[in-house]
Amino acid sequence: MLVVFTAVTNLTDGVTKVALPLVATSLTTSPALVSGVLLAFSLPWLLVALHVGVLVDRADRRRLLWLANGIRIAAVLSLSMGLATHVVGLPMLYGGAVVLGVAEVIASTSGAAMVPDAVAPIHRQRVNAWVVGAETLCNEFVGPFLGGLLVAASASIALGASTGGYLIAMAVLPLLVGRFKVVRAAGPIPSVNRQVGEGLRFLWHQRLLRLLSLSVSVLVTCWAAWLALMPLVATEKWGLSPTGYGALVGALGLGGIVGTLGVGTANRLFGRRWVMFANIFLTCSMVAVPAVTANVWAADAGAFLGGMGGTLWVVNSRGISQMLVSAEMMGRYNSAARLSSWGPIALGAPLAGALAQWLGYRLAFGVFAVAAATVIIPFLRTFTPEVLAEVDAGMATR
Repeated sequence: MLVVFTAVTNLTDGVTKVALPLVATSLTTSPALVSGVLLAFSLPWLLVALHVGVLVDRADRRRLLWLANGIRIAAVLSLSMGLATHVVGLPMLYGGAVVLGVAEVIASTSGAAMVPDAVAPIHRQRVNAWVVGAETLCNEFVGPFLGGLLVAASASIALGASTGGYLIAMAVLPLLVGRFKVVRAAGPIPSVNRQVGEGLRFLWHQRLLRLLSLSVSVLVTCWAAWLALMPLVATEKWGLSPTGYGALVGALGLGGIVGTLGVGTANRLFGRRWVMFANIFLTCSMVAVPAVTANVWAADAGAFLGGMGGTLWVVNSRGISQMLVSAEMMGRYNSAARLSSWGPIALGAPLAGALAQWLGYRLAFGVFAVAAATVIIPFLRTFTPEVLAEVDAGMATR
């Protein structure tokens, strides 16, 4: 049921995250202002993620999913009413995106923390692949494509469909069976700030997890640049329709599905370390292609490779973290790790918009392609074959 819930909510998120930037392109032609929508979506990861992690370690994680979906429904309904009455402007669009971002922080942190509670270690790679596959297929492939089709008909229709999707997800939640609250020993509860500090210190002192988090910070910044610039580049520079843009974004999801289906085979053939290392080059290719050509088919291919690499990385990194992190720390670890993986979007999106405004979109994409390459040496020096052997031995004994 967790996979079903993940699929429904990510399908709906995919529609919403395509619809709102496309609505923004009808209000302004400024790359910086359009990229502000993605900034608003991701800003909560910088502002509230660490405190949400403490909440996830203290509260019933299933109830937090109820809360997150209630927030989503309220936000999308407000935007739908604003569109229907023609009062939506950029401030309202940004505000709705921030609220949806807060809900995403709560839902993503809670859902990730629930997997170790519900799944035995021997089955986690498979379940992680299912969850990541559902996220990828729905959020990056079907959702964006469907969002493009719905926005082509009407933005109000697209947001109405999002409301329906979140309502369906609410109906799935009662089917999640199990206990999803950590049992703690009796005694005084530490302060929120102290627990936030514990989560950050834990992540910093775990050398491998620290490397993965810092690497993701750079790579996700490149993703943020692609996602922030592409709505305007694809529609204004390349002349794509909303449906065509949805298909372009959907190439990310298609690549992700291929990565999900092939992660087990790839790990057996090449090893977890080299599979994760490949994502650095695949992400680099995603942002490098639009820097050198305006060919849509080449951009589709780059997006496909980036999506595949991202999925290969996520499935493996989740398995590693679930072996190294205890249930009591899982919420705080996930919030700290996702702060480093989602927080950079809040910085990458406006940076990409500013670079495109000053230098042009091709040079902006080129800057981020170079940034992706800077991860190579730290990754190889830290994630050595000896470290991989220790991780695999730990997974085998749990």
